[in-house]
Amino acid sequence: MKRYTTKDLRRDFPDDAACLEWLKDYRWPDGIHCQNCDRVTKHHLMKTRRSYSCQECGEHIHPTAGTIFHKSRTSLTLWFHAIYLMAQTRGGISAKQVERETGVTYKTAWRMCRLIRSRLDEDKDPLSGDVEVDETYFGGRRKGTTGRGAKGKTPVVGMVERKGHIKAVAVPNVKSMTILPIIRDRVEKGATIYSDEFGIYDAISYMGYGHKRILHSSGVYVIGDIHTNTVEGFWSLVKRGISGVYHSVSPKYLQHYLNEYAFRYNHRKDEQPMFQSFLHRIGLPLGD
Repeated sequence: MKRYTTKDLRRDFPDDAACLEWLKDYRWPDGIHCQNCDRVTKHHLMKTRRSYSCQECGEHIHPTAGTIFHKSRTSLTLWFHAIYLMAQTRGGISAKQVERETGVTYKTAWRMCRLIRSRLDEDKDPLSGDVEVDETYFGGRRKGTTGRGAKGKTPVVGMVERKGHIKAVAVPNVKSMTILPIIRDRVEKGATIYSDEFGIYDAISYMGYGHKRILHSSGVYVIGDIHTNTVEGFWSLVKRGISGVYHSVSPKYLQHYLNEYAFRYNHRKDEQPMFQSFLHRIGLPLGD
């Protein structure tokens, strides 16, 4: 992955006009098709608003329409700076740090981070090959029981294709009727699934998958290629990030944080800088 520094950010996006130009070129790489003229026409940037005007008929096009930037009073340069900051770390960055780095208010920084995070969910192709499946728990303030059955915590199921992508989903419970449909929807039939001995996974071999299990309750964690170390390594990264950076995350927004960590994991091998991977996802209209 290529390095992308603050110097590069300032060079590529020195002002709002440069940010808007990038967004326009990204959304309409072949030129803007004017609805009035019914053809691709040349458009010119308006000086007083975030729009481009058709040279032929004057029709306005707004590159921010449908994106998280639409109707935001925050400058695009600050938005891009916040995206850059969130893309630069494996463990995440707090809204308080974004506030300090960009100079916006904490309320604005929190809102920007929330909206950026909300766009990092991806509908990747189904996982295939060797896939590890595991569940874990986040949050909760009650002391006592840990692990399965822990009260006040939010369960999460994770599926990771070895040397491939990961998907993490916050769920209401870890019953088989909840977990198995998620596995069926996100793992291609014929894949080999690796799990621990938890009873909800008993039916996997009847669902069209190969199934290999590791007996964690017996103190066994690796037997040849049978293990769930990949997905457990991801859990460790997310939990360290949440406890060290965010301290706690409400169940309402947990999925957004999972998406953020999964996005960085899934794009870790991109040739382009992580900032550009973030920007290419976030620059798409909502719903895409």
